[in-house]
Amino acid sequence: MTGIETALVLAIVKTLVLVVGSVITYFAFKAYRRTRQPALGYLAGGFGIVTLGFVLAGVLHELLGVSLITGVLLESLLVLAGFSVIAYSLYVQ
Repeated sequence: MTGIETALVLAIVKTLVLVVGSVITYFAFKAYRRTRQPALGYLAGGFGIVTLGFVLAGVLHELLGVSLITGVLLESLLVLAGFSVIAYSLYVQ
């Protein structure tokens, strides 16, 4: 694959991650609003943070000119934070 093809495939995959992650976040938040269970609120927030993290590196690199290493580091930190919130949501009662 050429560099352009690889970039296109990456953009498509990141867009799909954004769409699917947003749908999961929406349904988790909708369930939270219906039940008012704090665990579902944390779950929705965690999925939102993870989704944002997965998309962030490319956006920062392509649109704002941030180095790819810095973008990936910020992405990884957000994914770690989101997974931590999701883990906490499974612990909270």
